[in-house]
Amino acid sequence: MSSATVPSMTEDELQKLLEKTLPAADLHGLFVEECQDQDVRLRFSLAPGEAWSMPALLSLVDTALRAAAGLEAQLTHLNATVLKPAQAADVLALSRVIRRDGESIHAEAWLFSHTAIDPMLHATATLRGLFPG
Repeated sequence: MSSATVPSMTEDELQKLLEKTLPAADLHGLFVEECQDQDVRLRFSLAPGEAWSMPALLSLVDTALRAAAGLEAQLTHLNATVLKPAQAADVLALSRVIRRDGESIHAEAWLFSHTAIDPMLHATATLRGLFPG
């Protein structure tokens, strides 16, 4: 297993980087609540009158995974399990890197409606990234 990690960032630094990197359509009122090492907690908000669609939720998963693994990482494999329908509420995303092995990064993300109590979606993924060893 590689010991290389994503450089530590503050919440404000990650917020600015995500806002600069992501297309506006993928932001969904993004707010970085916490980022420690390779664990990230993001909050996404609906615009008035909107509802969460599956493509929008998968966009949140991609954002959460890349926020934990490194924004330059590219998703290569994704397994998502929908546990319950999304509510018309903020979505909280918790993501973390499970393992790094060379260019492969294995990560997971959980999506919750409003609070981190009852998950609505769980995803595991492999991403590809180039990090100095």
